[in-house]
Amino acid sequence: MNIKILGSGCANCINLEKAARAAAAELGLDAEFEKVTDYGAIAGYGVMKTPGLVIDEQLVLSGRVPTAAQVKEILAPLV
Repeated sequence: MNIKILGSGCANCINLEKAARAAAAELGLDAEFEKVTDYGAIAGYGVMKTPGLVIDEQLVLSGRVPTAAQVKEILAPLV
């Protein structure tokens, strides 16, 4: 599974990455994490407000920082 964190590297982006890593660990997922900071690439996903979360090239969340439990709910059906 490929998980991308879209954003400039701000505090919200860092918190989203922490939540996503915690959720993946709780689910026992073998996930590869990638940070995308290029605004052109971010816009290519249709993100107008960061941070964004992309799972296997599907945008699943943008513009807010979810809790680890909320990310786990997003990831669980994909396991």
